[in-house]
Amino acid sequence: MPRNRFARSSRSPISPGRKPARRGSDQPMDAVRQGGSSDPLAAASTLADVGRVLKRVPFARAALTGILLGLAILVARFSWTLPMTSFGERVAFDVRSLQAALYHPVAQDSRILLVPYTQGTQEATGKRSPLDRAILAKALVNLDKLDARAIGIDILIDQPQPEDPQLLAAFRALHTPTWLAYASAVHNGEDMQPWQQARLDALFGSLRGTAVHPASIHIDADGDNAMRSWPDVAPDLPPFLPLALAGTPEARPYQGSIRYRMPSDPERQVFLSLPIDLFADPATAAAMADQVRGRIVLIGGDLPDTDRFVTPEGRLAQSTSDFGRQFRENISGLEVHATMLAQWLDGRTPAPTGALGLWALALLVVLAGAFTAMLDVRGWILGLVLVGQLVFFVVTPFWLQSIGVDTRDLPAVGWVVAWFIAFLSTEAAVRALGSEQRKFASAALGKYLPRDIAAQILRDPEKLTLTGEKRPIFALFTDLEGFTRLSHRLPAEQVAPLLNDYLDGMCEIVLRHGGTIDKFVGDAIVALWGAPIAREDDGARTAAAMLDMVAFAREFSKEATDEDQPQLGRTRVGVHYGEAIVGNFGGRDRFQYTALGDVMNAAARLESANKALKTSGLISEQARALSANDRFRPMGRIILSGRKTPIEVWEPAANLPEDQRAHLAALWHRFDNGDLAALAELQALTVHYPDDAAFEFFVYRLAQSGPGGHFELREK
Repeated sequence: MPRNRFARSSRSPISPGRKPARRGSDQPMDAVRQGGSSDPLAAASTLADVGRVLKRVPFARAALTGILLGLAILVARFSWTLPMTSFGERVAFDVRSLQAALYHPVAQDSRILLVPYTQGTQEATGKRSPLDRAILAKALVNLDKLDARAIGIDILIDQPQPEDPQLLAAFRALHTPTWLAYASAVHNGEDMQPWQQARLDALFGSLRGTAVHPASIHIDADGDNAMRSWPDVAPDLPPFLPLALAGTPEARPYQGSIRYRMPSDPERQVFLSLPIDLFADPATAAAMADQVRGRIVLIGGDLPDTDRFVTPEGRLAQSTSDFGRQFRENISGLEVHATMLAQWLDGRTPAPTGALGLWALALLVVLAGAFTAMLDVRGWILGLVLVGQLVFFVVTPFWLQSIGVDTRDLPAVGWVVAWFIAFLSTEAAVRALGSEQRKFASAALGKYLPRDIAAQILRDPEKLTLTGEKRPIFALFTDLEGFTRLSHRLPAEQVAPLLNDYLDGMCEIVLRHGGTIDKFVGDAIVALWGAPIAREDDGARTAAAMLDMVAFAREFSKEATDEDQPQLGRTRVGVHYGEAIVGNFGGRDRFQYTALGDVMNAAARLESANKALKTSGLISEQARALSANDRFRPMGRIILSGRKTPIEVWEPAANLPEDQRAHLAALWHRFDNGDLAALAELQALTVHYPDDAAFEFFVYRLAQSGPGGHFELREK
């Protein structure tokens, strides 16, 4: 039937043009075409596109992903309190705290003087616990004369000792504002018994009206004994010791982190520390007058086995030096109080990030992880995005800490964990959707491409050339003779099923033998081997497909119609091998993956030549020679319409025994080389094939053209 064999078909499955407004399931390559990726979100260029794609995620998968994203938000917000992340958060904060301390070293603080009990004091007094109170009484008497700003005593006088009368007398004689340690059994648990609290209450009752006042010394270490935060002082306790010494006993204690400092001079610690022994002797105490005058004096223990706490820098850099500074592994509770006192005096009490800010940052981190999982961009762009987020996660907490922001509750580790949870859960959802998309695409592509080629294209879309390239291919054209006339004689409800069954069988043969269905033109099929992916045995596959098509069409014609209906016509097949330009061709808004070139024209003319030669299929010698298939018989040499060069052609003859096919080929070659006796033998064989019009016409053409001759076709 006359038609344009190179007309573009809207049924082409691999046309990478712009998406039409409405797209059916016959466009399986769209997922591959967008950006050269099989990512199901690759085509999502707007939020609306993303929304439409996400709606196709199965409900169970979407629910699970939502739960994981919610979990990620909670991790990003509360990781300081979660068992699996709290340790990491502490380490991260310690690193930030150490970095900030190193970034802002300080000179020795001239406002605070530490007067500790040391191991030397214990040795001199012969008392370890409780600490000797006689030396404390003597030191207080002498310090009271040296014009100190205030005195803080970080020692609980909670047990009776022989020196108590001497100490009580010293307390009552003091003129310097003095704050004495107080603790309660309610807030200190097993460390403080009710009788000890009763002893303290009685002591302060006897000191009412003196310069000595109670002050809370309650501090809270983290589980690793690291002192990182100011304590939460209960309202029923006396003023917190550092605030009382600063002259603000009524102030509400700071709720943030302790800001430790590093000395700018490694030979001089942040706080001057002089043993209490020096102040027990009036003579040596007087010599220390310049170190006491105007300072806040803190008295307590600095002993290796009692009241010791780990600091952030000590926890990370035990016995490690940096720029000449030696980091101590731990410090005394006395120095912890001094550090908080100095921090309060300096006004270094920045507000925490706040619950609202932490929730906002947690949501931002999770959205970043989910967004990154959905990105389908070039590798270097994705790299920039990841580097930018890494900089945010790592640099931002350090920068905030260095400029004075309190990052004690900033979940830096939680951000990273939450980002990965969001990324992996979203990636899993995308992959699940992608898997469904690929299953659909693979099934759809499988209607036009062999399964293995479809799988390769889905894995590597670049294998589908998006421009055009010259490559050798095998082209196959088919046509169902007389189908147009038949369609006019049959009802429409019979034509469509009949044609679909026929095309289904023919397409199955193409795909089974590894071919690519280029297009359908009515009842005709155009198929390719060697594109978009070539195999070494494409010639054998093409020849096998041609033989099966001829056999299938013959049987289908017998079985498809009833006795009272017109018979289906003969299927004609043409196959040729040669170079073609393969790729996407078409207009601006519509493309089709196909092949162009002389090989396509020759294959189409070979299919048409079947009508003149009375054959069911013709394959060129170029194609047959590469097929290594001998189930063909010679049909001589012909010149196709519109061409000048003769082409040697062969017809499928799978029904002939192998020896007969070989004999026919040998006779033709003998005649073609000038052996006229071979022609006589061929003519004699026509008697054995009385119903074989193609063979009879072949022998007739040989007699007319002579040895080495050809037969010229004048009609397409």
